[in-house]
Parts: sequence; C-alpha cells; structure tokens
Amino acid sequence: MATRSGRERRGALTAALTAAVLALGALSAPVAAAAGQAAAKPETETGRGHAATQEAMDAQVAAGLPGVLLQAVDRHGVWNGSSGVADLETERPRLPKDRFRVGSITKTFVATVLLQLESERRIDLDDTVEQWLPGVVRGNGNDGRKITVRQLLNHTSGVFNYTDDPGIEEKISGPGFLEHRYDTWTPEQLVRIAMGHEPDFAPGTSWNYSNTNYVLAGMVIERVTGEEYAEEIERRILRPLRLRATTVPGTDPEMPRPHGRAYSTLGGDPEEKIYDTTELNPSVAGAAGEMISTTGDLNRFYRALVRGKLLPDRQLKAMLTTVDTGLPGLDRYGLGIYPETLSCGVTIWGHSGGIRGSGSAATVTRTGDHAASFNANGDWTGDGRAVAEAEYCGTS
Repeated sequence: MATRSGRERRGALTAALTAAVLALGALSAPVAAAAGQAAAKPETETGRGHAATQEAMDAQVAAGLPGVLLQAVDRHGVWNGSSGVADLETERPRLPKDRFRVGSITKTFVATVLLQLESERRIDLDDTVEQWLPGVVRGNGNDGRKITVRQLLNHTSGVFNYTDDPGIEEKISGPGFLEHRYDTWTPEQLVRIAMGHEPDFAPGTSWNYSNTNYVLAGMVIERVTGEEYAEEIERRILRPLRLRATTVPGTDPEMPRPHGRAYSTLGGDPEEKIYDTTELNPSVAGAAGEMISTTGDLNRFYRALVRGKLLPDRQLKAMLTTVDTGLPGLDRYGLGIYPETLSCGVTIWGHSGGIRGSGSAATVTRTGDHAASFNANGDWTGDGRAVAEAEYCGTS
C-alpha cells in the first residue's frame, strides 16, 4: 500500500499543531446562536477583562465548532470562559469542570516521567532504545541500537508514525472508526505497524512528528520501573499535584463525569453528517495521547512544570532545549513540549492534542505567571492560534 510522503505528513502536522485545534465545519443555526448564551462573563472577580478571548471563542463557534472551553490563570486570578454547547442534543453549555480527551498533551506527562527517572539516575536519555527494549525497533532499516531515548522525546528518531499507516488511519480517522472504535490495541501492536515501514530518515539527521516515539517512550518507562507508565504518571504527577480530574484510561472507552460530547465528521462534509465520537477505546493512542483532563488541571500541571516543581533544574533545562523542526509556525520542539512566539512578542510553551472529536491546547509562559488551556469538542474546523493571540496579546 502507498504511504503518505514525509512532506505530506509534515504539512498535516503543521496544520494541527499551529492551529492547536483540528478543523471542524459549519453547524446548525441553534448551535451558533448558543454562543452568546453559553459565553462566560468577560470579567473575572478581580476585574481584569478577557473580552478579546471571549470574542475569539465566540468566533470559533460562529465558524462551526459545537463548543469551546477555556480557563486562563494570571496574576489577576482565574477566568473560566466558554462558548457554544457541550451537547448538540440537550444544548447544555460547556462547564469549567467538564473533562475531555487531551490527545498529544499526554506527551508532556510522559516526557516528564522519563526526565524524573533520569534525575534519579535510573536511566540516561542518551541510552539507546535497544538497551531498554531489545529487538523491538528492528526491521525495514529500523535499528534501536542507533536511536536514543532523547531522540524519541524530541522526534528526531526517524521512526515512522504508526497513525500514518493507511490501514490503521482508516480505522481511527475514517468511516472505519465506527466499526473499530472499541478495539483494543497493545503498544507492541502499534510499534509493529511502524516497523512495517522504513524510517523517515537516519536517527538525528532530521525531524518528523511520530506518535510511535511516545508509544516506545511509555514502554521504556515500564521497563525501567517495572510498573505501567500510567501508574508512574499517577504516582509522580497526578497525586502530588492533586490533579483529581486527570486520568490515564487505558482501554476504558467511557468518559468520567462531568463531560460534554465529542463530535467528528469522520472526514466527511459537516453539512451532511456529524457523528458522536465521545466513546472510544483510547489504547489506539496509548502513551502518545490517551489521557483525559480538564482546563484547570492542565493549567496546574504546566505551571508546576515550568516553575521547577516537577523536575530539577538540569532536567527542566533539557526539556526546554529545542531542536529545529523545519516547519513554518512550529519551528522548534523540545522534549514533549514546544515554544511558540505570538504576534505581541510573548513566547508560550505547551502542547496541542487532537483525538477523534476533541482538539485541545495547553499553554503557559516560561515564568508560569500566565497559563491558558483550551478545548474544542469537534475536529473539523477551528483556530486555536487566534484564541491564544487573544488571551496573551489581548487581540481578537
């Protein structure tokens, strides 16, 4: 079967990461009208306005998103904003405590655990993958003896992205989703799919976003600790930070309450059919993107991370050391986190994430003084960059 070229994959990545939310389409008039009804007041209790952010969120719904949800934290306090609806049938608004699937934001959690393990001298990020996963990365030119754990985390390994495999892509992104949404996938299965393809490039010679890298990173965590990577995230991050609404669901297809619905066109025309994709078995994403959280929990995590509450200085510096991606709009990538400089000169750090029916972005300034996390409950249009510009630069 023919596969998409590296150029095509990089183009798709640019659209996903720089927009921070996947594209969605026009919805029915009642949803657009609900934007004003569900919108949060543009003032916090402390009096600082977020009018530009609210306008940007309303614009996303007017453009076709079912609903958007955002929490901002800055020196003035906490502001919760929303627009549109959480449920197309009941038209209930999106609520601050609603949980949602965060997709690739999971990668920052995974990278944090591996950096913690390095600080404990239980692993070196320059260890080869072969040292920890003997014989796993082999075949078709793949060689784990030449790939380091660091290269997994910053996407310079060259390992093929398994979600670009046409067979699995149809099952998780196209009409085949409806038949396969409850399938269970093991990390070994996902890696084998990637090993069926030649590498994109020799390790360390270029850059390409690959979910396979983080499936392998999760496997490394389990080999180092003897525990599931999910347990390590819970023990090392979720419990200490009291992120009680954040979970690593494994194979459980259901969403914990409270939550809205997630919607997708499955690649079709939104004017013709929108599918409820709330329930799905997230093992297809695994350590690359299976987690569930809230805007409040994500803000707490990223603020703690950049302020050094989770990593010693040496490991935090390593996490924020970036490599060139060669992509417009996303020109640098660190270890499970990346920077973006906005039009007003403010640089934010974070990650975006998309999984069927849900697009999210979690961002924070380097000092941790200002953070904003965002979710859209649809995956066929949207512009997360515009929301970030509004929140951090006051423009809409």
